[in-house]
Amino acid sequence: MNALAIVLEEPGRLALSRLPIDTPGDADVVVATSWSGISTGTERLLYTGRMPDFPGMGYPLVPGYETVGEVIEAGPESGFAVGQRVFAPGATCFGSVRGLFGGAASHLVVKGSRIVAIPAELGDRGVLLALAATAYHARGGVAPQGRELIVGHGVLGRLLARLSVIAGGEPTVWECDPQRNGGADGYAVVDPAADTRRDYQVIYDVSGDPEILDDLIARLAPGGEIVLAGFYERPLAFTFPPAFLREARLRVAAQWRPDDLAGVVRLVTDGRLSLDELITHRRFALQAEDAYPIAFNDPRCLKMVLDWRAVA
Repeated sequence: MNALAIVLEEPGRLALSRLPIDTPGDADVVVATSWSGISTGTERLLYTGRMPDFPGMGYPLVPGYETVGEVIEAGPESGFAVGQRVFAPGATCFGSVRGLFGGAASHLVVKGSRIVAIPAELGDRGVLLALAATAYHARGGVAPQGRELIVGHGVLGRLLARLSVIAGGEPTVWECDPQRNGGADGYAVVDPAADTRRDYQVIYDVSGDPEILDDLIARLAPGGEIVLAGFYERPLAFTFPPAFLREARLRVAAQWRPDDLAGVVRLVTDGRLSLDELITHRRFALQAEDAYPIAFNDPRCLKMVLDWRAVA
């Protein structure tokens, strides 16, 4: 079996290539991809060659960790059945071509333990479950956090804000780009220069800006916490005395875990967490070479989704 895959052959060079994929085992499923999302964080770093050293790093590679598709083969130990709609966070089934994270392909061979069944009615919004699980993990669920600040009103920032509202919070979101100010429901979006508060208990940074820590520390309440929920290509640093005076805490939110994904699937299925109005751009998978620059460079693009359904 082979798959049509998006391959980053080297920084700045993307191709659509036919790749042989692994023979599935008893614990594996074969997923025919319906949709995949383009990440403007890790995939941008991979595309530009600025990705810090990371396990499995190297070119050529198949990117992507936001895949929704249908099970077309299911091993007897996979726990799945043919015909189920699933979310897959990528795959490593492409032989000598690395899967980092390996979800941008027409077909995937993946362990049943790595995927999750999702409602078919989610459609292409299912690709957003990875970012929803990331937000859920950063927050540690939906428990109230006190006065919250979220830095950045992209998809991850919006999901963090929605989870905060579910928990009964009234978060403030910083956004400098007026093209991204809209879409708030139950929370305020402000320019950082217009915000005078210096009593935030928790600040979630999803900007990826390695030079922002001093500004954020200055906005903390005593004993407050900064959660680094973005991905940073350069070392971070901060001035110690202001952090010392506030007894500030720093926490790095790593990759989501299966229970985080299960948690957001429950919230979405129950109707508590909306994934609406987050996908702004769609292209067919065969238009990938045009889709990636739009996803990376157009500030109006919150999430670009590639449609694989016409790809055999």
